[in-house]
Amino acid sequence: MLRFFVTLIVFTLGIFAQAQSVQDSATPVRNIKAPDGFKVELLYSVPKPVQGSWVNLCTDNKGRIIVSDQFGGLYRFKPPTAGQPLKAKDIEKVPAKIRAANGLLWAFGALYVGVNDYERKMESGLYRVTDSNGDDRLDKVEKLRGMTARGDHGIHAILPGPQNSLYLITGNNTTPLNTQKSRVPLHWGEDHLLPRMPDGRGHNRDRLAPGGIIYKVSPDGKKWEIVSSGYRNIFDGGFNRDGELFTYDADMEYDFNTSWYRPTRINHVTSGSMWGWRNGTGKRPEFYPDTLPPAINIGPGSPTGTVFGYGAKFPAKYQNAFFILDWSWGKIHAIHLKPHGSSYTGTKETFITGSPLPVTDVIIHPKDGAMYFTIGGRKVQSGLYRVTYSGKESTKPAVKRTMHYGRILRQKLENFHGVQHKDAVNQSWPHLDHGDRFIRWAALTAVQHQPLAQWKARALNEKNFNKRVAALLGLCKVAASDPANGKAAPVDKQLAAAVYKSLAEVKWDKLNHAGKLTLVRTYQIALVRFGKPNAVAVKKIIAQLNPHFPAPTFEENWLLCETLVFLQAPGTAAKGIKLLQAADTQEEQIEYARSLRMLKAGWTTELRTAYFNWFLKAASYRGGRSFSIFIGFIRRDAVASLSAKEKLELKDLLAKKPVVKSPFEIMAEAMIGRKYVKQWKLDELSTAAKTKLKQRDFARGRKMFSAGGCFACHRFDNKGGMTGPDLTSAGGRYSAHDLLEQIINPSKEINEQFVPVVVKMKDGSTVTGVVVNMNGDRVSVNTDMFDPNQQVNVNRPDVVSIEPSKVSPMPPGLLNLMREDEVMDLLAYILSGGDRNHPAFKK
Repeated sequence: MLRFFVTLIVFTLGIFAQAQSVQDSATPVRNIKAPDGFKVELLYSVPKPVQGSWVNLCTDNKGRIIVSDQFGGLYRFKPPTAGQPLKAKDIEKVPAKIRAANGLLWAFGALYVGVNDYERKMESGLYRVTDSNGDDRLDKVEKLRGMTARGDHGIHAILPGPQNSLYLITGNNTTPLNTQKSRVPLHWGEDHLLPRMPDGRGHNRDRLAPGGIIYKVSPDGKKWEIVSSGYRNIFDGGFNRDGELFTYDADMEYDFNTSWYRPTRINHVTSGSMWGWRNGTGKRPEFYPDTLPPAINIGPGSPTGTVFGYGAKFPAKYQNAFFILDWSWGKIHAIHLKPHGSSYTGTKETFITGSPLPVTDVIIHPKDGAMYFTIGGRKVQSGLYRVTYSGKESTKPAVKRTMHYGRILRQKLENFHGVQHKDAVNQSWPHLDHGDRFIRWAALTAVQHQPLAQWKARALNEKNFNKRVAALLGLCKVAASDPANGKAAPVDKQLAAAVYKSLAEVKWDKLNHAGKLTLVRTYQIALVRFGKPNAVAVKKIIAQLNPHFPAPTFEENWLLCETLVFLQAPGTAAKGIKLLQAADTQEEQIEYARSLRMLKAGWTTELRTAYFNWFLKAASYRGGRSFSIFIGFIRRDAVASLSAKEKLELKDLLAKKPVVKSPFEIMAEAMIGRKYVKQWKLDELSTAAKTKLKQRDFARGRKMFSAGGCFACHRFDNKGGMTGPDLTSAGGRYSAHDLLEQIINPSKEINEQFVPVVVKMKDGSTVTGVVVNMNGDRVSVNTDMFDPNQQVNVNRPDVVSIEPSKVSPMPPGLLNLMREDEVMDLLAYILSGGDRNHPAFKK
């Protein structure tokens, strides 16, 4: 639906009304858009053959800016006066023999450098650079700790932390270090009940838990502590005025439109937190109780630098914003965070956007209060920019600190992380079932750091079932290891039996929603780490869980289906196929299909036929570059689960080749049987919406969203496509009238982020599509909106211009097969953000 866009992006161009001439210089400011009152200056176009491509920024103790070339050395200069460019003669090459800096920080009288050299010309790790003889030239290089990293997902930013400390950001291709302390309990595992499928294109198949790690480091580099783990590829972060740390984590674009896809997101980095990255299909969804939810999901992108706006001579809301850079989409977003319980939620505002604008790092200069940012990376054209404000709003310093009881409680519990304390268990235990997930996490983490003997019996016999399942989840992880991580230790069979007995005593109807998820997930971890219990215990587990499958929510069904498949529970095939056939989104269907592939018991020929017919249908689904390979993996395992007799019975169906259809054809099929209603006019539907958006039908609104093809293109409530804007927060951006106008007249106003481009070449030819990658002078353009692998490579110096298309790829007339009441249900569904309790719906 709304503003349909064609992409499986790794890099895209923001589009503006004016075509861009392609030159051997940084993006001109005419192609950069900022909010009213803000001015963007291009200070310097970096000569690539001489100074490379800049990826990091910091200021030293004299207010000079230090920058790094991704594959070269360091440079230093004073910011030019207002309105003046930076001149090459004013840029000093730093003499220190250091290269490939992905993190820069001036602190404690020295320059700290995070080296991530995947050309392997210098050992990666944490370094300190100083002036050896007082001549104001940085020339002494000291390696504080060498580290092993691979590719872009390595050693990144260094942050100034509280209590005279440094915080080091690392991606998931950095080998974990042995540290003196850890706030994260060191019993991480893969914890997959059903076999995990690795990425279909081979990406990171060999990388296991814990993923990316944030370390706290002493200034001399001798004391290291793990603060948080489970990230994919975090590049930067920042502390707010409350002393709370935030970071911006990457997605895995190959996973688009699968149930395990997780968009780029802002994470509140609390003590001992674990964010659930695992390779392939193993990524933990945010509802799992053994991970944490983000403050806000951002969407597809490539996270680079971040900074809080403190010290900026900007209006108050921007002074308090968390600015995040997205290299692939060419955007700087302002994230407006607000306290929520013991953590935060946020909203996203696009602050800077350009074409092309591969933003790499950003700082607020402490002296002039301006924002400075760089573009570059991967040897593309680099530049330095300055952003200032000259509008009418006040730029008076806006100190905004907040405190909330929930945060005080969480921080109190976090004091027990990484240490053993006689009061830790008693003070933490009452909060194991707290309504705030971050407090629950802090409490359980505190308990896990204490000797198991102190709390084992209490966990097994806890009378509050919500507390019991949480405590037993922690016990399973502390008491047993995950064999998948190569650390298998002898299983305490007596303890295992006690855990299964204790879990079997839990009454489903005595649990809240979080408790139900925790019960099933705890069973999963117990089955992975302790192993499958005897047949009697298995029957008890099935008897306990089976009556509640299917459940009212997708989250419960996800966990129940996995677990009951593993246990080969009777009735699972029929229930699972029914859910598969009723699911509106690809994500839900794929998740049920993924679990059912390992089920051998309870099938009939009719059910097997329905299952394998789904694969013929799924061949037309679209997603990331590994999407179709994953579907093939699921089918391969499903075929392997067949008996010889079943293979013979299904021989013709198994041999049948799918007829691949476009999303438009799929949408048309969904509308088969529906009659043309009329050519709806904006005014008549807008008038109806003024009085008829009450007592609407949520289920029918969701059905219309699916039947209208919206899920094929748009993300909504963490489901759906990536080829159009995420509509989850549409209710905060659009009135009913505005939303209807975008649907009925899609080409009237096209968001620059969701427009295909026309690339005009010097030889007179044109290439139409979406830029999906850049590396040096090579530009890759996806020329088929439905085939991410259909790409044409063009040489950037051969490009004359890049122009936006004036026609939206989203077709008009999508509402013409819907009755008025169905359109109203659809509108209510979109504007509600998928909230069943929204006032627009019947109770």
